Amino acid sequence: MPQVTVTINGHPYAVQCDPGEEQRIRELARVIDDKVVGFARQFGRAGEARLMMLAALTLADELSEAREALKRLTARAAASDEDPVIADGIERLARRVEAVALQLETAHIS
Repeated sequence: MPQVTVTINGHPYAVQCDPGEEQRIRELARVIDDKVVGFARQFGRAGEARLMMLAALTLADELSEAREALKRLTARAAASDEDPVIADGIERLARRVEAVALQLETAHIS
């Protein structure tokens, strides 16, 4: 299983991933790093665990809002006679959001 090293708030972390997912893990780590660094600037000398917790809560909230928005769009598309291409696009986007959520939930971080 491939392993990549990502840096969050100046600290390196080894992450195992599926073959071909290395770049995606790096991109996700950059999103997390942006959140953590932003909180570090905002709160000053907060502990590393607190910064990671704040970033995780913020990202979980954003993911939850995206899931809810997709559910509303999917329900609205199913209840109306909207263009099937739009409905298909919404379904593909919903599957992608769920796949990203699953990757985040199952990431092996050490």
